[in-house]
Amino acid sequence: ARKRKGSAIDGRTTRHAGYAMSIHVRRRIESVFGWMKTVGGMRKTRFCGLDRVGLHFSLAATAYNLMRMSRLRVT
Repeated sequence: ARKRKGSAIDGRTTRHAGYAMSIHVRRRIESVFGWMKTVGGMRKTRFCGLDRVGLHFSLAATAYNLMRMSRLRVT
């Protein structure tokens, strides 16, 4: 089977400025979840229960925010 290259979304959608903004924001958000899965250990949770998994998620999000804060250049 041959894979089709390009996007399935036509120009009626992609020509608007809101679509470009949405793609930019989506990319920023997805990178956070990608980091949490690879580095933060959220790919396979090691805890049972919503409370413990929620706490693990909060800890991973805090670690990501601390990492981002360390990379900011404050002059």
